[in-house]
Amino acid sequence: MPAPLRLRLDSEALVHNWRALDRLSGRAACGAAVKADGYGLGATGVVERLAAAGCRDFFVATWSEAQALAPLGLPVSVLHGVRPEDMPAAMAGFARPVLNTAQQIARWREAGGGACDVMVDTGMNRLGVSPDKVRGGLLDGLAIETLMSHLASADEDTDAARAMSERQRATFAELTGVTGARRMSLANSAGIGLGTDYTFDLTRPGLALYGGAPRAEMAAAIRQVVFPEAQVLQRRSVRAGESVGYNATWTATEDTEVAVVNLGYADGYRRAFSGVGSASFRDHRLPVLGRVSMDLVILQCSASEGLEEEDWVGVSYDLAAQSTATGLSAYELLTGLGNRYARSWV
Repeated sequence: MPAPLRLRLDSEALVHNWRALDRLSGRAACGAAVKADGYGLGATGVVERLAAAGCRDFFVATWSEAQALAPLGLPVSVLHGVRPEDMPAAMAGFARPVLNTAQQIARWREAGGGACDVMVDTGMNRLGVSPDKVRGGLLDGLAIETLMSHLASADEDTDAARAMSERQRATFAELTGVTGARRMSLANSAGIGLGTDYTFDLTRPGLALYGGAPRAEMAAAIRQVVFPEAQVLQRRSVRAGESVGYNATWTATEDTEVAVVNLGYADGYRRAFSGVGSASFRDHRLPVLGRVSMDLVILQCSASEGLEEEDWVGVSYDLAAQSTATGLSAYELLTGLGNRYARSWV
């Protein structure tokens, strides 16, 4: 069935962003984090386009995400490691596990697993084995493709954040040559912005591929990729003194034309957009009035005389601007986009 909600996805912008990040990565190869269904865009479409542009390293969170990409026959790493129930998929060979614990390492060894990646915790205290255990021989005998770690605060520009990033970089650099890993990888999107001291052999951008600039100096190089559009279900007149939506949070001070569109927090357009979000039609800005509800948003459209039922409006979705307006992170804005959108690459 044709959906009344769609995402227009800019192929050229996606590829431009990857190439910009590839240049910023210096001599390091530039991979791509495509977890959470390609940050909400659709992982298969993202991977196909980035692979055509030259990307050869892809990262997902789970084995089900890796399995969905298996028909493409490209190198994929599963960041969350390998549980006992994951072993049949892991041994099938369509992706590599990123081993995160001593138990996972033992499981992989005992099963006779081949090439793998390993995560080292350099200070984030999330996933990964300790550098001391690596130096103590925990990884001896493993066929490690990529030894990796993850920066905790590379997107912040405070003295404390810079110091933490440098500690993590130095800790990771001390493992060079210790394991026999073919490559080392530390930098995410924000880490790439810290310079080539952080890029090692392979970078793993995510957010910046999809239009988010995690550091201010990267903003000029990154283009918007995602353009939501919603269909008008009804145009109506609201008289002065009347309110719209749940809890009557907006009341008309004069007679006002409004459009009710097929969009809501079930589609990732959160209640945080209430009163601050907007859309556009033929260069007219259409502010969000009142509360965003589960499936519907009300837009002020008095200046858009041509806007009618069944027309489409473009939803304002510049990640930096909307993050500032709503308090939501760019990650939430992207990954919250649901499966009710028809996705089309242009």
